[in-house]
Amino acid sequence: MRPWRDGPGDRRSYHHGNLKEALIEAARRFIAERGIGGFALVDAARLVGVTPAALYRHFRGREALLEELAGRGFAELAARLARALTSRGTPLERFTRMGEAYLAFAEEEPAYYAAIFETRGMPAEPSDTEAPQGRPSPFDLLVEALQATFADGFGGVAPRFIALEVWALAHGIATLSAAGHLPRGPGFPDKYELLRAGVLALVHGVAQPGGPRNAV
Repeated sequence: MRPWRDGPGDRRSYHHGNLKEALIEAARRFIAERGIGGFALVDAARLVGVTPAALYRHFRGREALLEELAGRGFAELAARLARALTSRGTPLERFTRMGEAYLAFAEEEPAYYAAIFETRGMPAEPSDTEAPQGRPSPFDLLVEALQATFADGFGGVAPRFIALEVWALAHGIATLSAAGHLPRGPGFPDKYELLRAGVLALVHGVAQPGGPRNAV
């Protein structure tokens, strides 16, 4: 992977204080193409054509740069889910679009997605702390959508518990799809159809009288 000749890595931008943004974009590019496992801070420096020492004016180390990527990805994911949640259609249609938006984000922004789960990930439970830029967290939006879509509830099971299961399903499908492990071809659903079917089976199964988690 060669250093950039222009764009975010253009040396002419550094005099205007854009080195930080160039490094962030370089990290996104590297991780998207090669994965997060082998990423090091020196890789970002090499891509933008500066010495590793120049990076430390903006980031303490690799983890600090990944935290920045995760925060931006977290905000972008929340924004996409919020748009789906407030789009037109029935509550079930909007909830379905949230799942589609999640899978699309994982595919279109692999560096952001990887950084989110390499660092802090998404919060396991709702809290008073909001995502960057004042947006509700993706998890909060998921709980809100579940409550609006399935107003009758889940047989006494807390919506946040169901939200964790839906999130786990979506993350598993996104991960398998990115790795090329989802079966394809005639008779096999695509990842969006698979998520829709899985979510409906999950929530309707829990809501059934005498369902397996009514005793939880």
